[in-house]
Amino acid sequence: MSNDQPPPDQPPEDDPFLKKPQEPRPPSAGGPQEPPPPQGPPPPGSPYDGGSGRPPPYDPGAYGGAYGGVDPLAGMPPLADFGKRFIARVIDALIIFVPLAVLSALFGGWDFSTNSNSDTWDQITDEMNSSRQWLWSLVSLVAYVGYDTVMTTKRNGQTVGKRIMKIRVAMLNDGSVPDTPSSLMRAVVLWVPALVCCFCLWWIVIILTILTDKPYKQGLHDKAGKTVVVSAPQ
Repeated sequence: MSNDQPPPDQPPEDDPFLKKPQEPRPPSAGGPQEPPPPQGPPPPGSPYDGGSGRPPPYDPGAYGGAYGGVDPLAGMPPLADFGKRFIARVIDALIIFVPLAVLSALFGGWDFSTNSNSDTWDQITDEMNSSRQWLWSLVSLVAYVGYDTVMTTKRNGQTVGKRIMKIRVAMLNDGSVPDTPSSLMRAVVLWVPALVCCFCLWWIVIILTILTDKPYKQGLHDKAGKTVVVSAPQ
C-alpha cells in the first residue's frame, strides 16, 4: 500500500492521483472518428435508379453496340438477303464451270474405255483418281479461287453474280473493299474444301452458317476473311 499523500495545501479535486474521465481526442490526434449521425431517412431506391426504386431500362446501344464497342455495321448498307447471295453464287459458279467443262471435253474429258470389265462405279473412281483428273482439279481450284479473289478485290467487292444481284463484299470493320489477303483467305476457305474432299457437305455447312450466324450472317468464309455481304443498290 502506497504511503504517498497529496500535499495538505492542495485541493482534493486537483489530486494528481485522482483518475479523471477520458475526453474525446481532437481530429488531429489521428484516432478513429465516429460517423456523423444521419440527418434524415435514406432516399428510396438505389443511387443507380434515380431514386425511383426500379432499375433503368436496358439500352443495348448505350455502350456502342451489342458487343461493348462501336457496331461495325453502323452507317453501312443493310446485310444482303440469303436468296440474293445464293443466286449470285450459282451465277459465279456457272461462269467458271462452263469454260472448264468445255476445256475438259476438248482435252478428252472422262475416259471409261480403259477397263471395260469394271462396273460403272469402279470406272468413275479410277477416273477421279487418275493424274489427269487431279490436274483438272488443280486447274479448277486455281480458277475458282482466283476468280473470287480478283473480282472481290478489284471490282469493288463484286463478282459478276453479285453485281447482277446488287450486293457486294465489304470488310466488317469499316465497310471498305476487301484487300487481296482478305479476299484470298475468303476464297480459299470457300472453295478448297468443296473442290478437294466434300463438295455437297461443305456447301451445306456454308449455307447453315450463313443462315444461323448472328448478327452479321457470316459464313465460315466470311469469318475467315473478316467480311460481310451487304446490299449495293448502285
